[in-house]
Amino acid sequence: MSETTSQPDQTPKLLVLDGHSMAFRAFYALPPETFVIDTGQHTNAVHGFTSMLLTMIRQQKPTHVVVAFDLDTPTFRSEEYSEYKGGRNKTPEEFGGQIELITKVMEAMNVPTITLDGYEADDIIATLAAQAEAAGWETLVVSGDRDAFQLITEKTLVLYPKKGISDIPPLDATAIEEKYFVRPDQYSDLAALVGETADNLPGVPGVGPKTAAKWINQYGGLEAILANIDSIGGKVGDSLRENVENVKRNRRLNHLLRDLELPVPLEQMELKHPNREKIEELFDALQFKTLRKRLFEQFGEDEEDGPDPEHQLPEHTVLGTEQELAAWLSDAGTARVGLALVGDTLPVVDPVGLDITAVALSTEHKTAFVPLSSLDAAAEKVVADWLAGDAPKAVHDAKAAYKALSGRGLKLNGVVDDTSISSYLIQPERRNYELADLSLYYLKSHLGVGEGKPSGQLDLGLDDGAKEAVARAFATERLSAQLEPLLLERGADKLLGELELPLLGTLAEMELAGVAVSKEILDTLMTDFTATIDAAQAEAYGVIGHEVNLGSPKQLQTVLFEELGMPKTKKIKTGFSTDAEALADLMVKSPHPFLQQLQAYRDATKLRQTVEGLLKSIGPDERVHTTYAQNIAATGRLSSNNPNLQNIPIRSEEGRRIRSVFVVGKGAKGQQYETLLTADYSQIEMRIMAHLSGDEALIQAFKDGEDLHRFVGSHIFNVEPQDVTSAMRSKVKAMSYGLAYGLSSFGLSKQLSISVDEARTLMKDYFDRFGAVRDYLRGVVEQARLDGYTETIEGRRRYLPDLTSDNRHLREIAERVALNSPIQGSAADIIKRAMLGVDKALAEGGLKSRMLLQVHDELVLEVAPGELEQLQILVPEQMAGAAALSVPLDVQVGIGKSWFDAGH
Repeated sequence: MSETTSQPDQTPKLLVLDGHSMAFRAFYALPPETFVIDTGQHTNAVHGFTSMLLTMIRQQKPTHVVVAFDLDTPTFRSEEYSEYKGGRNKTPEEFGGQIELITKVMEAMNVPTITLDGYEADDIIATLAAQAEAAGWETLVVSGDRDAFQLITEKTLVLYPKKGISDIPPLDATAIEEKYFVRPDQYSDLAALVGETADNLPGVPGVGPKTAAKWINQYGGLEAILANIDSIGGKVGDSLRENVENVKRNRRLNHLLRDLELPVPLEQMELKHPNREKIEELFDALQFKTLRKRLFEQFGEDEEDGPDPEHQLPEHTVLGTEQELAAWLSDAGTARVGLALVGDTLPVVDPVGLDITAVALSTEHKTAFVPLSSLDAAAEKVVADWLAGDAPKAVHDAKAAYKALSGRGLKLNGVVDDTSISSYLIQPERRNYELADLSLYYLKSHLGVGEGKPSGQLDLGLDDGAKEAVARAFATERLSAQLEPLLLERGADKLLGELELPLLGTLAEMELAGVAVSKEILDTLMTDFTATIDAAQAEAYGVIGHEVNLGSPKQLQTVLFEELGMPKTKKIKTGFSTDAEALADLMVKSPHPFLQQLQAYRDATKLRQTVEGLLKSIGPDERVHTTYAQNIAATGRLSSNNPNLQNIPIRSEEGRRIRSVFVVGKGAKGQQYETLLTADYSQIEMRIMAHLSGDEALIQAFKDGEDLHRFVGSHIFNVEPQDVTSAMRSKVKAMSYGLAYGLSSFGLSKQLSISVDEARTLMKDYFDRFGAVRDYLRGVVEQARLDGYTETIEGRRRYLPDLTSDNRHLREIAERVALNSPIQGSAADIIKRAMLGVDKALAEGGLKSRMLLQVHDELVLEVAPGELEQLQILVPEQMAGAAALSVPLDVQVGIGKSWFDAGH
């Protein structure tokens, strides 16, 4: 290891890696399906992480190396703030087991790993950096977490990955100051004000990095800002004062600890030669060949191929005149043009998102940059006409582009591909669809895009905005060309062209419209839920005779299992579970007043958090503007974010009260609306089940307008329909839906609080009466095992390679997914088709009413004066006609001044 052996007079250099951060980077940089060993275990994160580490060692020549990992246990941060890091996407199943394998590789390489209960890897890294600095060492921190920027000093640099795992440039104090206008030691102050989406720490609404940096430089730091808070004027000053407690909390949580007691001293982190025997054994099991070769050639040349010449970014042309634009677009002809936007971010509650200043264009062999702000009227008309015309365009996140352009008065038409959606249709299980990751995955090239931005295609004011935007446009066009044959191969081209792309405009208009809310009612709910929380806390304290943090799992474990001696729940790393499922089981086994108050506290806390989120989301137009995502749920369901309006509770009376805050309102131009109209599919998933299974009895029941669960109950329990009790009906309802989701007799017994034998008998009686359902459920899994995928009525596929896995756990998961995907996915397709139908009918009828929300199987519309009677016919007609099933699609309609009043 001559390249990494330290000289006697060489200053020690410590390379510290954030294990989970870099493992996830590696996971998304390499395709999971390409790295699967014989057992079915995915190894792409292991391979990528190890490869990245070898490259870091070769390039940076450290003398000491260590990796810090998070533990899957509560930390002091999550105990203080239960929503810390909440809302993150579920970890992909393919990632399972790979952290353990990376740890084994590190052990075989003689690289120590460190974890610490109650703390994050960031705190371990901060402590290591502090120890190394005190010893006079240099430190290189490799992390994708921006909190690490606060560690930068003359002796400590941060290697922050921008594109996958191969482009990791070092950041020093100058780089931080140039980008954020504050010193590294002030970065945590800035993050406290601005917030951190990745950690679910909301910042001060309306306060971006520039404003935060201005305050920090003016006053000297966060403490001084807060000391002078009353002197800060304007709306941002009011916003800061209203959110000061959040800012203080953010600062407490984002500040990294530097004085932990670590189990490994610096001296034991010296870079050593790997244990050849362990490496040979482990790499044999992982089926790593080229990586083993690299390792034992003493970190030789990187074997990674350079980018394909086909994907080399061409030089761009700046188009500033009417003649230049017309000539460039004419030369492009009917070729698909990649489009990317440049602009400044608008406040978080502004539905437009960006103030557009320029656009970038790209065909296969040429690129262009168009500075809109400097065009004359004639030149801008050329751009506007092209954007609004039918010329084929490929855009990454076209809905965001549609909204951003609308803010400048420009229309976007002719979108033949949204690469974030087409890549989703090809790989619905991916965790993200950022342009940089997709370019690396499909094009094997960085193409100069990404910079770690979640928007994918929108440049947020980089130093070299033109080059960045051009790179994005070129990457989008190249990616679109790469995805097109894959869409055809998977039969997803029709789904993209006829359903998902047309829906973009509909969703964009819904997001721009938003939904009116009553701040007065929100304030009342806030007061009520806070009173309930306080009362539940006081009652809980009274039951056990002392105060306890009801949001702390660790303290709850002490109360429940030590003080009160309750039956032990599921074993977890920190003791025994206190999650919602565990508490529900405890309530059945050992009802106790403390449990009742704890549940009341949790329920009210969740409701108050929902209300808090809505209050912070109210825009200047007194409306809330959610953002719909078409590429989150693998089933095809739409997701709602910022705020999540599909998460508004409906099961409890208190939860339903939140719907009363959504009211009829005014439009952007003062248009007054008359009422809200809600339209909801009745039992759509059971109707799809009847259609797909072809069960004649169920089909006839729906045709006759029967209460399905009462009808099924009468057959199972051998009683007349009118004699089916509410308890019988509840059991049948739970079972009917559960069967479609692969519910076992054990799962049904837990859900209904009955014995496994009774659950087994219920299921047997059901299948005896409805044999076609049993045959369908069996057949759909077996067919998926043969085909490798399931399919909805619209042809939406979900590939399930684990159906043939040797790993029983993975195989059973895939079987359950195979059962519910055709049903859930078909329901998603139907509501999307209905939205297109309603939107088209409104436009063709010249109506001013508009769709506002789509929540599960329900649509919410704002009705213009004089149009209610027409909509009461139009909406259910379009929804009922969204699919041709063997059973009718029943639609229930409600009307009211609020979403609550319009319930049905």
